[in-house]
Amino acid sequence: MFDRTLGLVPAPVTSTRDDGVVVIVDRAAVAASPALAPAARWWRRVTEEAFGVDLVPVRVDGVLDDAADVSLTVDRALPAGGYRLVVGDPVGRVRVAAADLDGAHAAVQTLRQLAGPAAYRRGAVGGPLRLPACTVSDAPRHGWRGVMLDVSRHFLPKADVLRFVDLAAAHRLNVVQLHLNDDQGWRFESRRYPRLTEVGSWRTSSTVGTWRTGSRDGRPHGGFYTRDDLREIVAHARERGVTVVPEIDVPGHVQAVLAAYPHLAARPGEHEVRTTWGISDDVLAPTDEAVEFFRDVLDEVCEVFDSPFVGIGGDEVPTTAWRARPDLVERAAALGYRTPEGAGDVARLHGWFLGQLARHLGSRGRRAVVWDEGFGPDLPLDAVVTCWRGWSVAADALAAGHDVVLAPEQVTYLDHRAGDGPDEPIPVGFLRTVEDVYAFEPLPEAFRATRPDLDGPGAGRVLGGQAQVWAEHLDSVRRVDYATYPRLSAFAEVVWSPEPDGGREPGTAASAEFLERLRTAHLPRLDAFGVEYRPLSGPLPWQRRPGVAGYPRDLDAERAAGGWAGVGGWVEGRAGAEPGGQRPAGTGVAGASSGASSDAAVSSGPSPDGP
Repeated sequence: MFDRTLGLVPAPVTSTRDDGVVVIVDRAAVAASPALAPAARWWRRVTEEAFGVDLVPVRVDGVLDDAADVSLTVDRALPAGGYRLVVGDPVGRVRVAAADLDGAHAAVQTLRQLAGPAAYRRGAVGGPLRLPACTVSDAPRHGWRGVMLDVSRHFLPKADVLRFVDLAAAHRLNVVQLHLNDDQGWRFESRRYPRLTEVGSWRTSSTVGTWRTGSRDGRPHGGFYTRDDLREIVAHARERGVTVVPEIDVPGHVQAVLAAYPHLAARPGEHEVRTTWGISDDVLAPTDEAVEFFRDVLDEVCEVFDSPFVGIGGDEVPTTAWRARPDLVERAAALGYRTPEGAGDVARLHGWFLGQLARHLGSRGRRAVVWDEGFGPDLPLDAVVTCWRGWSVAADALAAGHDVVLAPEQVTYLDHRAGDGPDEPIPVGFLRTVEDVYAFEPLPEAFRATRPDLDGPGAGRVLGGQAQVWAEHLDSVRRVDYATYPRLSAFAEVVWSPEPDGGREPGTAASAEFLERLRTAHLPRLDAFGVEYRPLSGPLPWQRRPGVAGYPRDLDAERAAGGWAGVGGWVEGRAGAEPGGQRPAGTGVAGASSGASSDAAVSSGPSPDGP
């Protein structure tokens, strides 16, 4: 009996395995319709490198050369992003029909997987290029299949970012969101404001483990990407069917900005690039000057990135410093934002600030993306809401007309611990195994049933899902590999492949089949690529971090306390919701993070150790 999935990850919609193989020989001809040429070019390049063969591109003028050994043609009848692949037609050729370039990119990734682990090496190690005879029909379940990479907390050199993009594309993910700034560092080269990199791109030290220990390594850390570095990353990703979405996080998570330009701060005085994790109350003053500053920065971002989406953050914004400034209280009142008692409501300046930047991006033909704290009455409807605190806020945003991306920390935060054994390195956040991630459902039917308003005529769309790789505790590409894989492989299947009968919960037939396919077919591909993933049996000796404290969180307790809404994030008016404070009694956690990390001083943004 042949494997129904052919060992592919993500699993295809349908596939059949036939008898025999097709051998792609030296000087084989590869033809592609002009619209699909980038996918064909990429496949030729990696295949030549891995197998030591020369593949000959065939020029196509009008009618495709039917004599080519491998051909890629357009079939508009296929679903968007879909493809049909036949290996071994009546005369032993390879035929790909794709709905569009996205479908062609997916198809050639499938061809690479079918060629076996050797296809993921950078040099030939022997043996011909053999493909199993088969037929695959496939299309994505969701249009937004994303992964966020935090390069602010720990900077990754450009080569490592390019490699991260390669691996995302290999799993048919099509969005890589780059978190380019935070309290701990600024990574985007701004020509208009050079001190952002001169001052804001490095810090004097870093916390080792949870911020609660106060342990510093005493080692300066920094780095930034030039505009050409980022253009290269964008072009590299585009060649693989991946969109790079830049994120400039405001008006919180900006301590690195304030170190460079302190006049923008809500709190007067000197500021430094933050050397610890957690949530900082050093935030921007929501003034016209700050709006203009970040309009300029976003204009520069739009010059470098071609993505139709640009992230502007909006998570974890303590209002402590705003309340202490009478001028900001008066500004809120002048804008019509008042408390029930009639005073200026500075909390509404958060939405005002994000709304100004979102509308500016709209004038540049881009759509703003915000973490779910940014959702509110002042946010333009074309802005996308990335929901990390749970599912209730996603439903609220959908009902209001926003498109949403589901990224709940309860499942999709890959920096959260993958095991609960004593050898797990820096164990922060929730216990999330491969099986747990595989069970993720962006908008579960049990929840949807509680919200009939999501089917109304004005409701927004679920664009898809996104996994997060926050980097407080990931200080090298080896640590990024360990946290990300193979759990991102499981996530990729969830957002690409149809939900199987019986679901994907741990213990189901589908979950067991995926684990076996991962073990026998996909991990060897990652091995050949050089990915230092976490073994399914637990960390290897050199992957451990003995003596470095983490901060585990209790998922059952938080679910009991928060239900579908979750309890993450900095919440206005909640007891203990000040930076450095503890969660109110009964939540089962102290200072869990929200939209940005898993071990935050106060839970509020997207990370597990505090954004």
